[in-house]
Amino acid sequence: MTKRDESADGDVGSTVVGQVNGLEVPRYAGLSTFARLPRLEDVERYDVAVVGIPFDSGVTYRPGARFGPAHIRQSSRLLRPYNPSLDANPFGAQQVVDAGDLVANPFDIVQAVGEIEQGASSLIAGGQRLVSLGGDHTVTLPLLRAMNHAHGPVALVHFDAHLDTWPSYFGAAYTHGTPFRRASEEGLFVPGSSAHVGIRGSLYDRTDLVDDKGMGFQIFSCVDIDKVGIDVTIERLREHIGDRPTYISIDIDVLDPAFAPATGTPESAGLSSRELFRLIRGFAGAQLVGADIVEVAPAYDHAEITGIAAANLAYEFLSLFAL
Repeated sequence: MTKRDESADGDVGSTVVGQVNGLEVPRYAGLSTFARLPRLEDVERYDVAVVGIPFDSGVTYRPGARFGPAHIRQSSRLLRPYNPSLDANPFGAQQVVDAGDLVANPFDIVQAVGEIEQGASSLIAGGQRLVSLGGDHTVTLPLLRAMNHAHGPVALVHFDAHLDTWPSYFGAAYTHGTPFRRASEEGLFVPGSSAHVGIRGSLYDRTDLVDDKGMGFQIFSCVDIDKVGIDVTIERLREHIGDRPTYISIDIDVLDPAFAPATGTPESAGLSSRELFRLIRGFAGAQLVGADIVEVAPAYDHAEITGIAAANLAYEFLSLFAL
């Protein structure tokens, strides 16, 4: 029986079950839950669930993101209970659990989208928050549907090299390049209070930008961020979303391939890990309701570079929730 760190969460008679104690059980031993946290079935209640979505039937180039959740969990073993950058104790101030993986049909994308929506909705039905580990970016559409059921239209902040607002691929409406076009059509986010961050690389046509603007997104490209700096970008993003319920989606390819080589559609001249983490920490105090990290394809990873980045991003979200 492994020992866990436990701490009071402020409620009379209740206890937060934390990680397996890394000073008593080696980091490389034991179950590979996210950050070696308890499973959903190990606790009576929870505030935040970390869930995997091993689905990549919507990719258009490199496959393999279906193995992303397991890889991110393995890469999370070194996460510790205190985050000094945010002065947060993400596993002590709230009950965090690993909810395992949602089952999504790998042969029928429409059915998979429905299954993901249903699974995510059940995890937040009691007001809990969710950090999802993908999987390709198709999964964000059903996650946004689940968030809409719980919170109404959200301010959406999308970190990515690509817009993901294209109409279709080869006639398919649901792919990893179309989730935010579909989300716009379904009214899942607030136009004028949503943004893409880290956009770069080639496009099919200038009309891609025109269409995207028509959906109500503001673009903070890598070139823009480089010109004005991180602090000004954070200030403008926070002003843009206001005090609305906010959902953050991170395609790991927002990072430069030097920092995240294991992804399906890599693009040069991206953000560094340090820049991305500063941007995410800039949401301290925002009304965050959920987040996802997608497009980690471990077959292309070396020394867990991408997996470690993704695991630590999830940790930052849990820390922001704890604030």
